[in-house]
Amino acid sequence: MRSRLALLAALTVALAVTACAVASWFLVRAQLVGSLDDSLRDNQIDPSVVVDRVQSGQCAPPDEHAPNPFGATVQVVDRSGSSCAIVGNRIDVDTSDIDVAERHLAEAVHNGRGSEGTDYRVLTRPVQNTNVAVSVARPLTELDDSLNRLAVILVLVATTGVLGAAGAGVALARAGLRPVDRLTDAAEHIARTEDLAVRIPVEGDDEIARLSRSFNSMTGALASSRELQQQLIADAGHELRTPLTSLRTNIDLLVRSEETGRQLPAEDRRALLDSVRAQMTELGALIGDLQELSRPDAGPGSGRVTVVGLHEVAERAVERVRLRSSGVTVTAELSPWYVRGEAAALERAVVNLIDNAVKFSHRQGTVDVSLSADPGAEGEGVVRVRDHGPGVAEDELPHVFDRFWRSPSARSLPGSGLGLSIVARTVQQTGGTVRLGAAEGGGTEAVMRLPGTPQPPAEEPDGEPEEPADDAAQGSAGEAEERPPQGS
Repeated sequence: MRSRLALLAALTVALAVTACAVASWFLVRAQLVGSLDDSLRDNQIDPSVVVDRVQSGQCAPPDEHAPNPFGATVQVVDRSGSSCAIVGNRIDVDTSDIDVAERHLAEAVHNGRGSEGTDYRVLTRPVQNTNVAVSVARPLTELDDSLNRLAVILVLVATTGVLGAAGAGVALARAGLRPVDRLTDAAEHIARTEDLAVRIPVEGDDEIARLSRSFNSMTGALASSRELQQQLIADAGHELRTPLTSLRTNIDLLVRSEETGRQLPAEDRRALLDSVRAQMTELGALIGDLQELSRPDAGPGSGRVTVVGLHEVAERAVERVRLRSSGVTVTAELSPWYVRGEAAALERAVVNLIDNAVKFSHRQGTVDVSLSADPGAEGEGVVRVRDHGPGVAEDELPHVFDRFWRSPSARSLPGSGLGLSIVARTVQQTGGTVRLGAAEGGGTEAVMRLPGTPQPPAEEPDGEPEEPADDAAQGSAGEAEERPPQGS
């Protein structure tokens, strides 16, 4: 890039200098020719002298040359085109010279070739009271010498300018591309060492500074993504270790009982098998949650995005939770509300919110679910899930949607700590917001806001319920029926 910039600078200066040099040469040449013409006009010979010389036959013979220390030529031209050199060498007669002799022109200025091969600047004027014209000429060698010297000077100046421009281009390119060099070195260092902590110093507000800021932001985002990935792997490994350890312990007891022939009591055996089944269910739930969270955040998952009746989705979620909410009453008050999203993902989000409320409700308690348009915000529907349990501590609220986070009071309860994280991601992808806070009168209230309308769009058939995205998504949502409720 430095070479290209230096070459571009040199070519630009070369073109500019060449144009100026050529223009200067032609301007000087025109000025010199004009000065020579003025000199010829100012140094005319007395017509009477010309007449006397012609009449006396004193023209120089063709093979003889009169003394001429200045190299000038005086020549007489008649109407027939014959010429007679009075001073200097004979010059070829031009048609314009004959036109002056015939009085068709008052004056003629042109270049002519002398008998010895020298070029002349010729000025021809008529001689009064005669039928001839007189041509006064001076050689162009003095003008050509000056122009040749000027050309040499211009070439030297142009060459010096081009070389100087190339050097300046290299220096400017080196200085201007220094930030790019730092950026390249940083990128090569990261590619070589995978060290995402590298940052490029940013100076100014030009394009290079913007590129450096963008590069720093990119490496920062990559570093944060790597940290989140490592944290997710560490947290997942920690969460998987507990059920796997319990499974191994229970299976070892069963295997040892079979190997030693000492049968376990029927009640203990049934308890061990129930524990194994529960741990396998927990493992399946954890793996399902991890698969859900591993889907790209750029879009709402792999399902089909359509217009969904949120009230229908919430009603199905309520019915599913009621089947397994032993002792806890789930009430629902749902107004029509339509959003654009994935039916299966939204249903799973609502199920997770209700499951979380059921888990933290008192035995024989009540969980209230409602859906209505927000009167204070046009175009927003609000899903509220409220329990009457002990509530969430104020200092724990900022963490309830973090992956694998569980409050100290919930660590003894079933769950992976991913349920509310899935809710937050689904709501964000649908364009809404969700929060968890203390409810008035005790307990906890989850508030989920989603943009939509109380009436289905014109292209959607009225009264036709929205089907789940596909069987796989429905099956994913249905896993919650076989596992303990997800908690924060």
